[in-house]
Amino acid sequence: HPESRLGKPKLVRTLDTDILVIGAGLAGSAYALQAASRGYRVQLLSAGDSLIANSDWAQGGIIYDRDGSPEGLIADIMAASGGTANPAAAAHLARRGPEVVESLLFGEADITFDHGPSGDLDFTQEGGHHRRRIIHSKDATGHAILERVVGRLARYPAITYRTNWVAIDLLTLAHNAQDRALRYQPSSCFGAYVLDVAQNEVVAIRARKTVLATGGLGRIFLHSTNQPGIVGHGIAMAYRAGARVMDLEFVQFHPTALYRPGAPRALVSETVRGEGAVLVNAKGEEFMLPIHPLGSLAPRDVVAQSIHREMTRSGEPCVYLSLAKMKPGFFKERFPGIYKACMDWGVDPEAGQIPVVPAAHYTCGGVAADVSGQTTLLNLRAIGETACTGLHGANRLASTSLLECLTSAVEAAEADVAALSGSPVLDALPVAKDWVSPKEEADLVLINQDMDQLRQTLWNYAGVVRSPKRLQRANAILRALNDQVRDFYRECRPSRELIELRNAVQAGLLVVHAASLNPVSEGSHCLVAD
Repeated sequence: HPESRLGKPKLVRTLDTDILVIGAGLAGSAYALQAASRGYRVQLLSAGDSLIANSDWAQGGIIYDRDGSPEGLIADIMAASGGTANPAAAAHLARRGPEVVESLLFGEADITFDHGPSGDLDFTQEGGHHRRRIIHSKDATGHAILERVVGRLARYPAITYRTNWVAIDLLTLAHNAQDRALRYQPSSCFGAYVLDVAQNEVVAIRARKTVLATGGLGRIFLHSTNQPGIVGHGIAMAYRAGARVMDLEFVQFHPTALYRPGAPRALVSETVRGEGAVLVNAKGEEFMLPIHPLGSLAPRDVVAQSIHREMTRSGEPCVYLSLAKMKPGFFKERFPGIYKACMDWGVDPEAGQIPVVPAAHYTCGGVAADVSGQTTLLNLRAIGETACTGLHGANRLASTSLLECLTSAVEAAEADVAALSGSPVLDALPVAKDWVSPKEEADLVLINQDMDQLRQTLWNYAGVVRSPKRLQRANAILRALNDQVRDFYRECRPSRELIELRNAVQAGLLVVHAASLNPVSEGSHCLVAD
């Protein structure tokens, strides 16, 4: 933040902590619990006044492959990715997953999952899986897990949970230390500049370890199943700080979001197909059968692209999930949340079908990290959807996301706890540079218009199906938009909306750039000739 006629440097308030966790969804909250239980002080930040996490909307379930071999799950992960996933990351998830589910969900959080008539856990199946290995809590598994995990936070005085605190930029030795000599040290993170929205004040939180757990970037697209505000905050901050990002062309589009003019793109879980629903076109034809051996349970990239082609071919605005094979009343009992969302928008599932379209859902790429979340910046980890370990490759296998949140959180916390036991004390942390904050308030009309342009551009030119010319057009539009937003940002006081716009445009540019560099159509990166 260079000096400007609009503002002068201001000594920011400083908070010191052992660990700063940016993002209070499932990955961030699980990490905080693990670290605080071992006696370390944690500042846990949520950008909203209530929980903002895609985990809260996760419907289908979580993998608990207790009786199956790890090799079976690894094979399904690799197959869903088209052979592009990182075998080491897939093996780690498959082998560590059951232990984490048992210790965290069955043990500490004591979550009740659905059981069958015999009293045993009820296992379901989703697209890409070759056996029933997914446990669930109706159609609100993510909410059930997150509610219990977040509810445990108050038990640990070492956790300071702050809502309406929005991270602006990471603190690094190269960019933000007052001592210029520290520029010559290895690239390292020591916290973040954060906006305290209620006080309209920028705070420097200095930390021995910093963790990015801000989720993905789905809301940079016009149609998305993501929570508001999920626009790639952590990915954009890490990129500006010099961390490696990777695989950002691989944005997974969920095949089945509720289609209704004017309605939000409410997710219709893949588990609905796992329980017997099939995809049909307007004529009632099961168009997936000739395309893939698994039919409507094919991997998500295959299904989303097939729906897109079917809609393009027919000129219809959507396709349908046929529930004809389900017993009357089963859908309402098994999927009460989806049933309510449909009824709220005038769609009665009991009539036999639900109109659906694809929507941006999951970010397979992200901040490059190993299975413990370590990034290319020292003292900075990335976990959950923010990170890219290569687990998903070009396409994510269903119901791996919640398990990845938990396993990555546990692994990262264990690694940081081990490192902190022998690291320098807080007094050794660098002093952060003063903050420069202009006086002008950002115009919300301009912010909203810029965000609309970003989302339209990405959906039309870098969405489910892309081409070199579309990506070239998107790149030109977003580069010009980025220049405008950069100048806009420098002239105005930081606000939640302005920070969101800045990060969203940066994330969008990274997606388009990555897509432009990959000439191979694979997984969720579907490239067609001009």
